[in-house]
Amino acid sequence: MMTGFYINAQEVEPTKPEATELYKPVPPKVTPGENGAPPSDAIVLFDGTSLDKWMSAADSTDAKWVLNKDGSMTVKDKTGDIVTKQNFGSIQLHIEWKSPAEVQRDGQNRGNSGIFLNGLYEVQVLDNNDNDTYVNGQVASIYKQHTPLAMASVPTGEWNTYDIIYHAPEFEKGQKVKSGTLTVIHNGVLVQDHVEIKGTTPYIGWPKNPPHGKGPLRLQDHGDNSRVSFRNIWVRELN
Repeated sequence: MMTGFYINAQEVEPTKPEATELYKPVPPKVTPGENGAPPSDAIVLFDGTSLDKWMSAADSTDAKWVLNKDGSMTVKDKTGDIVTKQNFGSIQLHIEWKSPAEVQRDGQNRGNSGIFLNGLYEVQVLDNNDNDTYVNGQVASIYKQHTPLAMASVPTGEWNTYDIIYHAPEFEKGQKVKSGTLTVIHNGVLVQDHVEIKGTTPYIGWPKNPPHGKGPLRLQDHGDNSRVSFRNIWVRELN
């Protein structure tokens, strides 16, 4: 698919405007959402009415997190991570989250969760307000790989927004031939600028690059009663 012109310095430069005008392919029309609603081509993963599009990451049973009356869901401590029933490759993701207003503990044990693209690559969720930690593990980091360009959190207990562009890595014959990338906008602030995904994002050890295709979106139960809540989750597929 041609989306632009390849400029060859050896070719004669066009002298008419129509020589550099494209009329096909015509981009599809997408109706933007109003007042925080998703756009017309989005796949809504959580709208506050049910957890039907999610399941337990451990055993594929029904998701056991708490469905709240305000249209959010909250991690139910020690019930495990949850994943989408649908798998995705490259996506645009919108997700909103908040830590509990009641401050508890410090460091990595305060309002900790995570958003894993393809189920493997974590964008950190953490209450970092007056709560320092290692910078490649702070809020909006690509965990243990990329420190965010800024700390853009709202006050503890208020809703944060992540808008994430994820391009999946590519594999051939079991080997990675192209790294994936992540762009993260946190509350309207660019904090990860098309950074290279070096591999998985483990707590201990180096990134690994197991070959994979599409995978689920995964949300983390940190197992320490962090009580992080999520709402308004949707994606747009990019391939």
